[in-house]
Amino acid sequence: MGRYSRQILFSGIGADGQNSLRDSRAVIIGCGALGTAQAEALARAGVGRLRIIDRDFVEDSNLQRQTMFTERDAAERLPKAIAAVNHIQQINSEISLEPEILDVNYTNIERLIRNCDVVLDGTDNFATRYLINDACVKHGINWIYGAAVGSYGVTMTIRPGETACLRCIFEEAPPAASAPTCDTAGVIMPIISIVAAVQVSEALKLLTGQFAQLHNSLMQFDVWRNEWRKIRPGGPVPDCSTCGLRDFKTLAATGNDFAAVLCGRNAVQISPTMPTAIDFHTLAERLSPAGEVKFNDYLLRFRAGEYELTVFQDARSIIRGTDQITTARSLYARYIGN
Repeated sequence: MGRYSRQILFSGIGADGQNSLRDSRAVIIGCGALGTAQAEALARAGVGRLRIIDRDFVEDSNLQRQTMFTERDAAERLPKAIAAVNHIQQINSEISLEPEILDVNYTNIERLIRNCDVVLDGTDNFATRYLINDACVKHGINWIYGAAVGSYGVTMTIRPGETACLRCIFEEAPPAASAPTCDTAGVIMPIISIVAAVQVSEALKLLTGQFAQLHNSLMQFDVWRNEWRKIRPGGPVPDCSTCGLRDFKTLAATGNDFAAVLCGRNAVQISPTMPTAIDFHTLAERLSPAGEVKFNDYLLRFRAGEYELTVFQDARSIIRGTDQITTARSLYARYIGN
């Protein structure tokens, strides 16, 4: 354990704690700014198994704050989960890595968190966070909420049955256009570092059984305004629909497909209800008369006029050039199929 010697010297972890980390599995959902920082820190700490899940690929605009990625990753448009795993393998070859190029939704969330010890939130939307909340509360798995926009960040650790859950605090998602987003306010690297650091610290406490050291609060930071605040949410709310009434509504099917406008991207993601394996060679042959086609082992890119479709192996697609879901669905049906 020479590589972890300084961490073992820390009284909060020690040799027993390091063994616990080695035997643990953490799941990171969303491998953008927060997720890359979480993944690197947990890998360096020696968490034995990391499952890294992300639906997207690396672009130049990610490099300002998503510390795991390089210009080469962006040029090759590698899926973020694959790019992250490629770099982590060079950081710590002793741990097990499980990349998942997926959109997390009601069809796969329970499988993805199964048999894990902690889930870390690296997402950018409340819809996915409520999904994580429902699945983790249902299965009794600890998870750590985190978000950052502009210079402001927030995080909270949720222990099902012990603490308030996300829906106890935020009964419903904020109304559309009521809060700043990465599209309207941007984000700076320092707040990413702070939120991710607190999330990872809480994960290490959970994985080593140091529950008394958890901050037990909704922690809020603004690094530009120099504001730091802790709100004590208390325990589970008895009439909370998730942890009180155990009504896990986000885990039920809600439609024929899932479509979402991607923050700051002028793009829409379309996910079919029934994922299917795509043969990129066959699809490229079919699309080539209609536009420019390129593909690698993980995704296919097709450009037709002002639109670009990126198709993943499970038939999910990110359609750039529009923020209108109806237009994106029409393009998906036209080029990929119903």
